[in-house]
Amino acid sequence: MSANINVTLTALAEPKRLQIVELLREGPLTVGEIAEKLELLQPQTSKHLGVLNKAGLVEAEAQANKRIYKLCQQPFKDLDGWLASFGRVWEQRYDRLDEYLRKLQGKD
Repeated sequence: MSANINVTLTALAEPKRLQIVELLREGPLTVGEIAEKLELLQPQTSKHLGVLNKAGLVEAEAQANKRIYKLCQQPFKDLDGWLASFGRVWEQRYDRLDEYLRKLQGKD
């Protein structure tokens, strides 16, 4: 597993961080909006956002005295590609199973 995928999965393994990502799927939010929606204190929210930011999952834009957070696409594209590789493996296994079953049917 690549280091980037490992960092992404580690960051998303914490339930509150995963909830933050789910919220940000709808669009950018401030720290205060995220804290309010998840019923967290602002320092807790900022700590989780710091982990997500360090993992490259979110980025912040400063507007006046607020920080607006939004998702970064690349880590999710990488994760999607990694997951798709499992689909290809299972597809190959099913193809081999089909071949084996056809051989068995031919021997009857």
